[in-house]
Amino acid sequence: MNGFVRRPFDLPQRTHTPPEVFARRNWHRREFLKSLGIAGVGGLLLPTAGCSPAPDPETISKAGKSTDVVAAFSPRFPAPPNPAFEYGRPETDKSDAARFTNFYEFSSSKATYRYVDAFQPAPWSVEIDGLCNRPARLDLDDLFALAPLEERACRHRCVETWAMCVPWTGYPLQRLLEHVDPQPAARFVRFRTFLDPAVAPNQKDSSFVWPYDEGLTIDEARNDLAFLALGVYGEPLPKQHGAPVRLVVPWKYGFKSGKSIVQVTLMSERPATFWNTAIPHEYGFEANVDPDVPHPRWSQRREYMLGSKERYDTVKFNGYGDWVGALYAG
Repeated sequence: MNGFVRRPFDLPQRTHTPPEVFARRNWHRREFLKSLGIAGVGGLLLPTAGCSPAPDPETISKAGKSTDVVAAFSPRFPAPPNPAFEYGRPETDKSDAARFTNFYEFSSSKATYRYVDAFQPAPWSVEIDGLCNRPARLDLDDLFALAPLEERACRHRCVETWAMCVPWTGYPLQRLLEHVDPQPAARFVRFRTFLDPAVAPNQKDSSFVWPYDEGLTIDEARNDLAFLALGVYGEPLPKQHGAPVRLVVPWKYGFKSGKSIVQVTLMSERPATFWNTAIPHEYGFEANVDPDVPHPRWSQRREYMLGSKERYDTVKFNGYGDWVGALYAG
């Protein structure tokens, strides 16, 4: 471009902050301000109370309900509670847990329930393949029949420092692994979520590597605490919670618990995973809850509960050290 003179503020494009990084940082700022009940407007901090009414529980419930799944499988709920599991704190209100969720396939906001209407989690199937002797493709009837359902009162901890206590319904992931008989060479398990940009608009964002993959070591996956969830709060999973089937790994940060799973693959090598690929210095593969390991941008020593905003000290392994501590000894 003849005659162009670069001004001090005309930075080369290679030095620009990537849009996805700016968006993520701005999003974390907005969510932090919202957690304090304030929002930035024109450089001023103003209370959000009264600016936009909170959605009523009926609206949230209706938005996330899969009619076909509920009609087919509601008779299996509620499942008997497993007495070995207790929250140690108050249960999170069902509406609070459904209103504030992470499901990046649909949105980077927390109000995922607003974006899931076109998502239909039935019919559905999960393929289990890789290093196993009996690979299988299981539909919802198969998944519900694979093992007796139980309800577990579990704490859930997000890497963003919010937490909730919810009653998941399902069975240990080990039951699924037993069904396919892992081979001795299987050292890792990869969990892949659905890929459909037509109904999951964020999957059109090329700054991420889709689909959303997560992974565990085979020993973690075989631990009785690792859970395959088909329901929550005594009913089939709502869409924003990962209908119709999701992973629950309560000693790890929530991003490890993949939603709406379509494939489980047993592997000899550690799989690439979504956030560890996107921002490796912030999101590790292991991702165990640990107050002594800070996130690069915030402390992990405290957590706050959805709804009540009550704060607690973070406990290593999210309080499940008796279940999983031996996995990491030495």
